Amino acid sequence: MTNPTWDPGQYLRHAGHRARPFADLLARVPALPTPDPRIADLGCGPGNVTVQLTERWPSAHVTGYDNSPAMLDAAHADHAGPTPQGGLLDFAAADARTWTPAEPCDLIVSNATLQWVPGHAGRFADWIGALKPGGTFAFQVPDNIDAPLHALMRDLAATPRWKARLAEVLRRTDSVHTPGAYLDRLARLGCATDVWQTTYCHVLQGEDAVLDWVKGTGLRPALTVLADDPEARDAFLTEYRDLLREAYPSAPYGTVMPFRRLFAVAVKEV
Repeated sequence: MTNPTWDPGQYLRHAGHRARPFADLLARVPALPTPDPRIADLGCGPGNVTVQLTERWPSAHVTGYDNSPAMLDAAHADHAGPTPQGGLLDFAAADARTWTPAEPCDLIVSNATLQWVPGHAGRFADWIGALKPGGTFAFQVPDNIDAPLHALMRDLAATPRWKARLAEVLRRTDSVHTPGAYLDRLARLGCATDVWQTTYCHVLQGEDAVLDWVKGTGLRPALTVLADDPEARDAFLTEYRDLLREAYPSAPYGTVMPFRRLFAVAVKEV
């Protein structure tokens, strides 16, 4: 899968909808082991949801990690610095495929990132090993690779016109495991584990709203590959747009996009 080039502005166009699952994840995180916790946000993007960590734990030292220079630049510019109750929010470059905390953490959290990391479940032992006793590892990932917005993208990329350039660059259908597989992996690592799924029915506004959404996330690998060929890029987007219009018809109040996500909260034994 191609490493995508990210566009913070495009990503943030649906910031409210994208932030809600992170709030729902944090609502299930229990009290942390220390009063001034050390928290890591793995795959922080532009930092807009990382801020929620400083609101829940105002005296924490929170570090957001990402491998996109553009996302980190936006996060630094908009969110980095001391927090009002003595905490600190900072950001650093890191790759989830190799990152391990430099110091013990009270909480390691990841929001809509691990689906981009092949073999991510194999990293769980390292991350849980870096937690303080009673610390938490929590994540959420999109669990909708079979939804029309992804299935239509893959089908189109596999057609004769696009296959050579795009068929191998998109997310694999096995990029997210089953809830049971995550629960088993985390429980065997000695964690009290809660795993669940939620389907959000996002009501999106604007023309071709689903295309606008996916241009900020799932479509990034294809857009990256076609970046040097604007004519091909626009042709692909037009074909994909027409498929999405049929799959997600608009209504007078907006366009409904069902979106299933998978959540896991694993608390390390004391």
